[in-house]
Parts: sequence; C-alpha cells; structure tokens
Amino acid sequence: MDNIVIFGATGAIGQSIARQLHNEGASVFLAARHEAERHSLASELGARHASFDAHDEASIAAIIEEATKAGPITGLIWAVGSILLKPLGKLTKDDFATTFALNVTGAALAIRYASDSLKAGKGSVLLFSSVAASQGFAAHGAIGAAKAAVEGLALALATEMAPDVRVNVIAPSLTRSKMAAPLLSNDIMAKGIAQSHPIRRLGTGDDFASLASLLMNPEHSGWMTGAIIPVDGGRGVLRTKG
Repeated sequence: MDNIVIFGATGAIGQSIARQLHNEGASVFLAARHEAERHSLASELGARHASFDAHDEASIAAIIEEATKAGPITGLIWAVGSILLKPLGKLTKDDFATTFALNVTGAALAIRYASDSLKAGKGSVLLFSSVAASQGFAAHGAIGAAKAAVEGLALALATEMAPDVRVNVIAPSLTRSKMAAPLLSNDIMAKGIAQSHPIRRLGTGDDFASLASLLMNPEHSGWMTGAIIPVDGGRGVLRTKG
C-alpha cells in the first residue's frame, strides 16, 4: 500500500488531495498545525496524523520518522504555503525570511529527511508553486520570489534524486481557501479576480486532487519528473476576452 505524507493537510488543497488518495486506497499521513481540523479529517479518513511546525526542523524530522514506521514513503506532498502581499517599500527582511522558510526551506528539509525512505519506496514528491512565480503581480515581491525558488528547488532535486525519486510541481492561481479568505471577503473583488481568468472562476481544492493522485502514481506518471504544471484557469499564459 502507498504510504504518502501530506504536509499542510488541513488546507483546502491538502484536504482534497488527502480524500482523493484515501479513496484510491493509499495510506495517508496527515501533518498539519490546525489541531481541530486535523483530528476531524483524520477521523473521517481513519488516517495517521500529527501536528508540526513548518518553521521547526526538528518538528519536520519527527513527522518523517513517524511516517516511516508504516514502511517506505512512496509520496511526499508539501502543500504548505502563504500569501504575503506587500509592496516592496513595506517588506521587511523578516518578511522575506519567513516566506522563504515556509515555502522553500521547510519543503527542502522534509525531502532531505525523507530522502532515504523515498528512494527505497521509489517515491514521488509534489510541491506547490504559484502563477506568481512566472507572472508579474504588484505586491508579490516576497511570495513571487519564494514560489520561483520552489520551482528552482524542484528542478535541482528532480535531477539529484533521479532515477529513484520523481519531483514535480503544480502551480495554481488563486484558490478558495482559508488562506485566501482575506482577498475574497469582498464579493466584488472576488468576482473581479475570478473574471481575470480565461476559465472565469477561482480554483478549488478539488481542482488539484486528481492531478496530485496521478503524479503520486508511477503507473500513471512514471516518466514525469521536473515538470511544472499550471493549474490556474489559464491565467498564466492566456488573456481574457473583452
């Protein structure tokens, strides 16, 4: 049975992926800091779970150690992220450091600690970037830079860990989630952002679950590594009509 660790499992994307993988017969380990939501999802899926701090190396290492008790890790998903929107003049050194640590360093540490287990399990790693890594959006200096670094990390590790481990990236646009809620609290603003996508709606967690499942499955994606796949309603490469 697949043994897949999902960091950030209580976010909108993490929850949808966890349900999809569980329904397909995988054993999922849920790592998340929101205790009530984690317990609820774990109870629903009958899944193993634990709390962790994405800024704490020891906490990340402990998740990997616990997950490997069920056997080699066949999949690692880092669905942890942030949306820090500030113009350059208001960004601080700590803003950059915190954003980079959450999106890039935490992912790198999780993969490092899981490396031997992933190699033993011929595993797959999935990271999440953003349309902001390749498109210029105002007030995205910190998060755009961090998400571009996620893509660079993935390419480096896909090379370094081949042929035993595959590393791929999904790059979403704005998705309905607790994290994005402050941007979507105004209905007019939410509608305007949705209309900026050729497929004129915002993303949902379910938009990513089937693709994540495919990327975890070597029978379906065994010749895919180093791919950066946009799931963004077309926003990254297309322009809306009218």
